[in-house]
Amino acid sequence: MQKLAITGGPVLSGEITASGAKNAALPILAACLLVAEPVTLTNVPHLADISTMLSLLTSMGMRVTLDDKNALHLDASDIHHYLAPYDLVKTMRASIVVLGPLLTRFHEAFVSLPGGCAIGARPVNIHIDGLIAMGASIHIENGYIHAKAPNGLKGAVLSPELVSVTGTENLMMAAVLASGTTVINNAACEPEVQDLAHFLNALGAKISGIGTSRLVIDGVKALHGGSHHVIGDRIEAGTYLVAAAATGGHIRINAINPGTMEAVILKLQESGAKLELGTDFIELNMAKKRPKAVNLRTAPHPAFPTDMQAQFMALNCIATGNSTMIETIFENRFMHALELQRMGASIRLDGHTAHCEGIEQLTGVHVMATDLRASASLVIAGLIATGQTIIERIYHIDRGYERIEEKLSKLGATIARIN
Repeated sequence: MQKLAITGGPVLSGEITASGAKNAALPILAACLLVAEPVTLTNVPHLADISTMLSLLTSMGMRVTLDDKNALHLDASDIHHYLAPYDLVKTMRASIVVLGPLLTRFHEAFVSLPGGCAIGARPVNIHIDGLIAMGASIHIENGYIHAKAPNGLKGAVLSPELVSVTGTENLMMAAVLASGTTVINNAACEPEVQDLAHFLNALGAKISGIGTSRLVIDGVKALHGGSHHVIGDRIEAGTYLVAAAATGGHIRINAINPGTMEAVILKLQESGAKLELGTDFIELNMAKKRPKAVNLRTAPHPAFPTDMQAQFMALNCIATGNSTMIETIFENRFMHALELQRMGASIRLDGHTAHCEGIEQLTGVHVMATDLRASASLVIAGLIATGQTIIERIYHIDRGYERIEEKLSKLGATIARIN
């Protein structure tokens, strides 16, 4: 099994390009099930989760090719079954987003209940309740969601109690081919949800209210082919920016829209970093200073994202001062704190709150990644620790970070993938 070996000490410096956003690309790939004409996607990242989704789609009959310019060409004109099996779904919770497209286009879907990171319950009732309100009959059988809508889905007013990114995406995709108008209240408005909506509109969907908590979707009879460029990954960019801040570094990240990560930028500035923002780049300069501790509370966009909580915890471990971090999205997302404590961090957990007392230095040890973003926090901790840090179970990292060791090496880090 592969591991990452990191020798701490170097100050990160240089320039890298953000990859395409995993959390935008996954639902966009699923949305290709909605159209019987060819679709071309660019800026799709090369990640384990992307490979899993493509395997799932090709198993249903979708034709997928990658050209010499790294553009993906997808053709779902010959889908021959509507099954998303457990073997493919178990490693990636986002695979649930094939449910809406399959059901609305083919009037039936058989999708395994999903797996993925063990960071919380993340129930699928929002997806199921919304589809039932649109006229579907749904049964849970042997761990599978079996959904039928023989006469097609019908528009409805949907008002889920909780904000759900994948729930919003699934219901929005289901609604584009439903008869009548669907309104999704309390909709997620993350940049990745917006990117999916723009992609669907480019194929002929009629979605309004994009970027707000109220989406209105007028159903159409069919979508047509087209092309789309996936947005840059704000979480990947945020991770490298935090790593640079923690090491006192100076880096520039290209192909990223600062408008998608305002809450993270504010916290970086609060930590003492100087930032220059362009239309498609972010430059951070910590001037070799030790960062200041920052308090944070996770919440749905545009508030501070839960996917950046672990990375800032690593920064707070060696920051000046004390910090409080409150996790409101997932009930089990402090597992990285135990590994950081093994490196010498002073962290006290109290339910959904983590209290951190900054110390001058962490110590490199063997640690184990427990989920995708936890693994990113351990990479940052390794960069700022004395000695060598070995990170095990890095398949979590490969689910969401494209060539992380290559990008960090380009910035001056001493990091290698080992067997």
